[in-house]
Amino acid sequence: MSVIRKRILIEGSIQGVGCRPFLYTAATKLGLTGSVWNDTGGVTMEVQGLSDKVAQFQSILDTPDKLPSLMQIAACRMEEIPLVPHEKGFIINQSACNPSHEITQVTVDTAVCRDCLREMLDSNDPRYRYPFINCTNCGPRYSIIQKVPYDRSNTTMASFEMCNMCRTQYTNTGDRRFHAQPVACPNCGPQITLADNKGNITEEESDRCIQTAAAMLREGKILGIKGIGGFHLAVNALDEGAVVRLRKRKLRDHKPFAMMARTLETIRRYSIVDVVAERLLRSPQSPIVLLPKRPFPTETGQCLIASSVAPGTNCFGFMLCYAPLHHLLFSEEGIDVMVMTSANLSDEPLICDNKQAIERLRDVADAFLMHNRDIFRQVDDSVLHVIDGNQALLRRARGYVPSPILLEKRGSKDIFAAGADLKNTFCLVKGRQLILSEHIGDLADGHVFRHYKRSVPHLEQLYHIGPQCIAHDLHPTYLSTQFARSLPAEQYIAIQHHWAHVASVLSEHRYQKQVIGLVADGTGYGTDGAIWGCECLIASMREFRRFGRLRYYPHAGGDHAAKEAIRPLMGLLRTIIDGPSYLEKYDELIRSVEPDEERRRIVAEQIEKNVNTVPTSSLGRLFDAIAAILGLGIYNHFEAQLPMALEASIIENVSDTYPVGVEMDFGETWILDFRGILEGVLEDRRHKMDLGRIAARFHNSIAEGFLQMAIQARELNSLNTVALSGGVFCNRYLANRLIDLLKSEKFIVLWPRHVPVNDGGIALGQAAIAMHQADYTTR
Repeated sequence: MSVIRKRILIEGSIQGVGCRPFLYTAATKLGLTGSVWNDTGGVTMEVQGLSDKVAQFQSILDTPDKLPSLMQIAACRMEEIPLVPHEKGFIINQSACNPSHEITQVTVDTAVCRDCLREMLDSNDPRYRYPFINCTNCGPRYSIIQKVPYDRSNTTMASFEMCNMCRTQYTNTGDRRFHAQPVACPNCGPQITLADNKGNITEEESDRCIQTAAAMLREGKILGIKGIGGFHLAVNALDEGAVVRLRKRKLRDHKPFAMMARTLETIRRYSIVDVVAERLLRSPQSPIVLLPKRPFPTETGQCLIASSVAPGTNCFGFMLCYAPLHHLLFSEEGIDVMVMTSANLSDEPLICDNKQAIERLRDVADAFLMHNRDIFRQVDDSVLHVIDGNQALLRRARGYVPSPILLEKRGSKDIFAAGADLKNTFCLVKGRQLILSEHIGDLADGHVFRHYKRSVPHLEQLYHIGPQCIAHDLHPTYLSTQFARSLPAEQYIAIQHHWAHVASVLSEHRYQKQVIGLVADGTGYGTDGAIWGCECLIASMREFRRFGRLRYYPHAGGDHAAKEAIRPLMGLLRTIIDGPSYLEKYDELIRSVEPDEERRRIVAEQIEKNVNTVPTSSLGRLFDAIAAILGLGIYNHFEAQLPMALEASIIENVSDTYPVGVEMDFGETWILDFRGILEGVLEDRRHKMDLGRIAARFHNSIAEGFLQMAIQARELNSLNTVALSGGVFCNRYLANRLIDLLKSEKFIVLWPRHVPVNDGGIALGQAAIAMHQADYTTR
C-alpha cells in the first residue's frame, strides 16, 4: 500500500473550538505524520501516511457527529503534495497570518459547558466557584477577539499571564483546555468586584461579592451585572416594586423585560415550553426564547411574576444561566427568577465598559457586580421564538454572531451593506461569506448611530475587508443610506427595502430561482415614491417586480404615523367613505382614539389637503388602527406595541374571516382590499362582539388575503415557492396560520430560521443582491 501526503484546508467555525487538538489526536491514533496550524483562512494541515489511513482521516472530517461540539466545517479542500522524507510524528505549529486569504469564521460566544460546570461545583477542583471557568467547548470568543487568527495575544485575555497549571493545560494536546484562549483560574485570571453606584469597591473576595449581590437582589435592589457581551440590569422578577423602579430609572415604561431563570423547571412554572423551545433554551447559544404565558386558573392563584415585567403581551422572554457568574449567583438562596435586561438607558447601545457603566447608570443601578476582563465587542442577548415548529430569530446577537451565511459561489468584490435604520444590522461580504453583524439598534438614537459608525470599521478590520461595493436602502434620507454614501467605494447600489427582505430569505436558503415574495412590515420606500408595507413581489437575487399590494390609503404625518394610531385610523376610514363625511359617521370612534380636537383637526386637514401625506400600503399601520378600534391602545411607545397587544388578545379555535378579496388594479397590479375587513371589524365592535374573536377573525382575514394573492401569483407566473419576510410576520399567530394555509395549497414555503424576519435581516438581503449586481456589472 502506498504512502501519500495531503494538504487539507478547512473553513468554518474551527478556531477556538478544540479543532487542532482534535485533528492532532485523530492523526496520531491513525499513525499519520504531519502538522496543523491556524491561519486567517481557517485551519491548514498536512498529513502523511498509508493511503487507507489518510482515507480514514478524511472520513472523520466528513462525519459531523465525530467532531467537537462547537466545530462546524463549512468547506474542506484537499490536494496531494510531495512526501516529506523521514518525517516523525504530528505537531501543532504556530498560527500563520495571510491577509490575502478569505478570513476564517470567528467563533461565537457560547454558554458554559457541563464539564466546566461540574468542575466549578467540585470543592476539590482548582477552579471551584471560579466565575470565569471555560474550555475549548465553551466561553467567550467573539466578544473578546481583537483580530485574527484567534490566539490569546489577539484577545482581551492577553493581559492575564497564565500560571503554571493553566499553561500546562493550554499546551497539553490531550487536555480539554489545549489552546483555549480564555483559559484562566483564580490564581492568574480575571476577578469580580462589587461596587456601589459611585464606583467605590465594597467587596473584592469572589464569594462575598456574590453573596452580597444576592442579598441586595432579595431586598429589591437593582444591580448592574457584567456578563459576556456587556452589562445587564437585574432585579427580582417576583418583586413588583423593584420592577417598577427599574422601569422608571431605565426610562422604559412599556417594553417587556427579558428574564433569566435558575432552571428549566422554574421556567415551566410560568410558561409553556415545548420540545423545540427546550432545545433552544438548553443550547450552547442560550438565547432568550419567547414562550406563551402559562394560564393560571383563579382557584389556584395568580402568576407570581410581577405584572410589570411583560404587560400587554401573551408571552414571557426567558433564558437560562449561560455564564459561570450567573450560575454562582443563581445558586444563592432566594435567587430564582430575575429580570435581566440590557444595561442602557431607553434604547441606547448596550454598555460593556466598567467606567462607562458607573457613569451612565449610577442613577439606575444601586450597585455593580463587575469584572476586569475587557469586552472588546458589546453583544446583546439573542431573541428567538418558535414558528412552524422550528426556531425563528427576532434579534441575532450573542451565540449566533458572527457565524456567516454561506453562498454556493464566491463574490468578486468585498461588499458593505448598510442595512435599515430600525433594528439595524450591517453585512460584509468576503468571498462566499455573508457576515451579518450583531444587532445594533435604531439609528435615530444618536448613541446608537455613533456605535454603528464605530462597529463597521471594527468588523471590517477583523475580516480584513476593504469594500469595493456598497449597498444601501433606496430611501434617500435613511441615516444608513447617508452613511453608506459617505464611504469611498467603486460602486454604490440602492436596493428597494422589500426586495432586500425577500433576498435575505433566498440567501439563507441558497435559493437562486424566482419566488413569490410576500412581505409585510410598517414602512419601506417604494419605487413609486409611496410608502410600501404589504407587498407581493416576483423576485430573485437579480431582479424583482411588484405583482400585488395592499390597497393604498393616506399616510399622514410621516414618522408620527408609526406612533399615533389616530393617523392610520383616519386614513383608513377615509377610504371607506369618499369625502370628509367619514369624520361625522365615525366621530365617536375617532374621539375615543384622539380626544384632542385640535389634533384631530390637524390630521384630517393633512389628509384632505394632502399635506405631509403620502399613499401607503403599510400592513403594520393597519394593525395599529385595528388595535385602537378594539380599545387596546392608541400609541406605540415601542415598535409594534399595539400589534403585539392585538395578537395577545386572540382567543383560540376561531376559524372564520371577514370579507377579503384580491382584484386587479387597472391591469397592472393586484390589490388586496382591506375595506371589507375594516368594515367587518367596525360592525362587530359596534355589536360588542368579544374582542378576542374580532382579533382572531382579523388575523385570519389577513392570512386569507395573502393566500389569495399567492394563488393569483402562482397561476400567472408558474411559480410555486413562496418566501415570507417583514416585521409583521414576527406575529406568531399570523405567521403560523399563513404557513399552514400555503402548505395546504401545496406551496413550498421559505421561512427564515437563522436571520431575523424583521429589519434585522435587511442588510443580508442587500449584500446578497449586491453580490449578484456587482458580479453582473463586472462581467
